Formats: sequence, C-alpha cells, structure tokens
Amino acid sequence: MGENIRYHKMTCETAANRLKRKIPYGWDLNIYRGCEHGCKYCYAMYSHHYINSENFFEDIYIKTNIVDALERQLRLSSWKREIVNIGGVTDSYQPAEAAYKIMPEILRLLIKYRTPTIISTKSNLILRDFDLVDELSRITYINVAATITTTDEQVRSLIEPNSASSKDRFDMLKEFRKTNASVGLHVMPIIPYLTDSYENIDELFLSAKESNVHYVLPGVLYLRGQTRKTFFDFILDSFPELYERLSALYKTGAADKTYKDKLYQMVNPLRDKYSLSKSYMQPIKEKINPSDETQLTLFMD
Repeated sequence: MGENIRYHKMTCETAANRLKRKIPYGWDLNIYRGCEHGCKYCYAMYSHHYINSENFFEDIYIKTNIVDALERQLRLSSWKREIVNIGGVTDSYQPAEAAYKIMPEILRLLIKYRTPTIISTKSNLILRDFDLVDELSRITYINVAATITTTDEQVRSLIEPNSASSKDRFDMLKEFRKTNASVGLHVMPIIPYLTDSYENIDELFLSAKESNVHYVLPGVLYLRGQTRKTFFDFILDSFPELYERLSALYKTGAADKTYKDKLYQMVNPLRDKYSLSKSYMQPIKEKINPSDETQLTLFMD
C-alpha cells in the first residue's frame, strides 16, 4: 500500500455483471475500483469517470458488500453456473487485497455453488489462496493467468511499478500447475519499441515453457482516452527517445497493420519453437463433461 493511496468504501447492487458478448465468459466481477499496480498502459482508467474520480491508481474503492451480493446471485434457481471472470477491470489481487481479504470469501462461494471462473493477475498474492483454488479446480473449470510483459526488471518497474516481479509471477504459475487449474500466460500488452524485441519475447516464451503453462496469449498495446494520455506522458518522462516513433505508430488507437504483421511474423515462430499452445478455449473444452448438455452449451456458445 503506497503512502498516497486513498481507500474508499462503497457498496454494489450486483456483484457479477453480464457482458454483452461471451469472450468466452459471460460475466465479470470486480471487487475493487481503481488499481494500485500503476500500469502505464492500463485500458481501464476510463472506468473512474463513472465515480467522478480522476486518479485510477490512488483512489481505490472497495465493494464491502460484494460477497453477500454475489451469494444472492449464485443461489438463484436461474443461475446456470456460467464462467465468471474475476477482475476484468481491476486486479483482484492488488495490494488492497492483502488487507481486505475478500477473494478467499469469493472463492468459497464459487466452490459452494460450483461456479467456474477466470482469474488474471499481476500479483503473486493469489498464492495465499492456493488451497481454495486447488479445491475449486477439482470441482469445475478455473483459469489462473499471469499477465507478464517483460523479463527486464528495470523496464517492468517503470511500466508496472507496484506489480510483482516477472519472476515471481512465473513462479506463481508453476505452483498452480500442481492443481487442476488451467494456467496461462498473457503477454499483454506488447509495447512497440520497448518490450517487442526478439530477446524479450524469446525469454518470456522460454519461461512459459519452463512454467509448463497450458497456453500463451500475446496482444499488442492499444491506446485510447485517458490511457493514451497517461501512456504518452510516461513515455515523454521515461523514454523520450521513443516518443516520436510511438506517436507515428499510434495515429489511431491501434498500431498500424504493417507493424503488427511484422511483429507476429516473429512472435508466432517463437511460440512454435517452445511448443506453446495458443488455444485459450481448449482447457475449457477439456474440463466440460460432454454429458452435461447445459454446461457444454454455455461454454461453447
């Protein structure tokens, strides 16, 4: 917890919110608003506008009634045990979680109601809840993924100042391979001219192989709204020599197609070099009992 962090308590009417598209999950649950990790590329900065705050990294809101709200949803006869993505907007294992300890209660509910889930984090605090994740993994589908952008700790400490080290995140993935959970690496975002070198991607994929992950998903940086301004302010301050090249590349929210095509001509062979799967869906399919037609339809829809 940083000295400038301000914690605010709030309540929510609904814990899990239905998404317009299943990708492949249909529900999203966020325990917190705002995130202490301070990632300079975070796409979710826009979400603080809805609570009239401009400081996504320091104004952290805790949904104090979210456990009760979630149980009200899960115990409904209409609940179909669809996949719940935990932390699609903010990391549920950010530093605040060490003090508030909400995730263990969430996991106990998922176990009680046999509800599948996806958790992606930049923290190794999730290891605190290893036994609960392990128990859930033996009941239904659970995915544990780490988002890791670089093996260069100096760069990591600048772009993700309050996250766990990349090594700690890989060590965390290794531990969860001891469970029945699906374990994945999200190389997101790949930042042009900063984390897109052959050496960095090769080292990330080698570490993924050594961690025995089920799949690897790469994705290129996307910039829009408040994220765009925060990112370019950061580049001017920390990597000014990259500012003009990045500005030229990001005339819109996405990097131009020529750059992305060239990048994946390097990324895809490297993934093949280490025999890493790119299938996010395969572990989901393998976890479903084909005789359970309701579940199969929900997962495959």
